[in-house]
Amino acid sequence: MALRVLVPSADLAQAVGGPGVEAVIWHIDDDGLPAPDADLLITERPRRHEHRPRIGQITGLRQVHLLSLGYEWVLDHLPAGVVVSNSRGAVEDATAEHGLALILASLRALPTAVDQQRRGEWAPVWTSSLHGSTVVVLGHGGVGREVVSRLEPFRPAAILPVASRARTTDAGLRVHALEELPAVLPRADVVVVTLPHTPETERLVDGKFLSALPDGALLVNIGRGAVVDTDALLAEVAAGRLRAALDVTDPEPLPAGHPLWTAPGCLVTPHMAGNTREFIRLATATAVEQVRRLATGQDPLHRVV
Repeated sequence: MALRVLVPSADLAQAVGGPGVEAVIWHIDDDGLPAPDADLLITERPRRHEHRPRIGQITGLRQVHLLSLGYEWVLDHLPAGVVVSNSRGAVEDATAEHGLALILASLRALPTAVDQQRRGEWAPVWTSSLHGSTVVVLGHGGVGREVVSRLEPFRPAAILPVASRARTTDAGLRVHALEELPAVLPRADVVVVTLPHTPETERLVDGKFLSALPDGALLVNIGRGAVVDTDALLAEVAAGRLRAALDVTDPEPLPAGHPLWTAPGCLVTPHMAGNTREFIRLATATAVEQVRRLATGQDPLHRVV
């Protein structure tokens, strides 16, 4: 019997299909289409929360492979005994690159320059810079490490990674523990959030966290929206005390008319950090390998559950 694989696109169906594999196009966000039976689901993160339980409706499911790093949204809907794997190694570079773009665009006032261009107005401004700034990177997993490596050529005053426990990397970089945040945050010109959403990280960046930052500091979130208390952040940016650059938000998608869209000093992109052609190439190669491994009885790559 052929291995039945659900995939979200025709391109992926072509990539994973072959002898002994039946690739069926089914997207978790498609309305009105019941979930077909399958051995393996390859899926994007659903855009709508109400579609998440559809994973539990797939009869015969043995493995869920995610075209992303984050997997927390799967856990409440996962049938017993189903394996979960992710696309580690495919998305970290793209996400870190986008994080760097958000930092540079915000510090160098590129949104202001775009507005001036639209008005045909030539009005040079003075800006802050990465050079000479102290940058706190909240999270030192795959994305956090890639952010750190991209910051180094800009000669910041300091790069201060923060993780659940203190340690020193092989390169000699000190990683601070979460309990050190009260001492670290007052030094930060930029904070980059790369954390996943877990019960421990939910609203970790709250009013107390933000109030510890110096005036003019920039908060960049390329992790998960729920790590940041949106109301607390809005209060700080509305007052003009802090700036923000957000690829993820809470709520998400960000509704039309939400105050974050027009908050002063706030740059918003629609959860697109990983959306690159190179990511597609790498994630497709990983998905093809996952299918091969399941078909031949081998352990999956990058198993997280």
